[in-house]
Amino acid sequence: MKNSADRVAALLDDIRTLDPALYDVVQAVRATVREVAADATEGVMYGGIMFAADKHFCGVFAYKEHVSLEFGKGCDLDDPLRLLEGSGKLRRHLKLRSAAELQEKRVRDYVTQAYSNANPAGAGA
Repeated sequence: MKNSADRVAALLDDIRTLDPALYDVVQAVRATVREVAADATEGVMYGGIMFAADKHFCGVFAYKEHVSLEFGKGCDLDDPLRLLEGSGKLRRHLKLRSAAELQEKRVRDYVTQAYSNANPAGAGA
């Protein structure tokens, strides 16, 4: 049985093979998460990579034409610029089509909020 790191690596290989541009976006999201939450772990769930410290706080999923950065409790995130998409009870997401959009869509701010909300003891790590 593969461990979590092997499963993440296999998923990343699949994404890179199918669409190198989307792979770059996924890798940029992963790097941002590591900057915000050095203690975060990664695991493959629901066909994407989920990030957790004490609790899950976001996940990144590659689709045919975009990457989605999902927040399970995105409804709790401050979103004054209304960049988050989704109208469900809890979940919100950002659609990313290039690595440049991470800055435009303030990915670091949303990841920081989600991490702090889900893991108050580790906030500011």
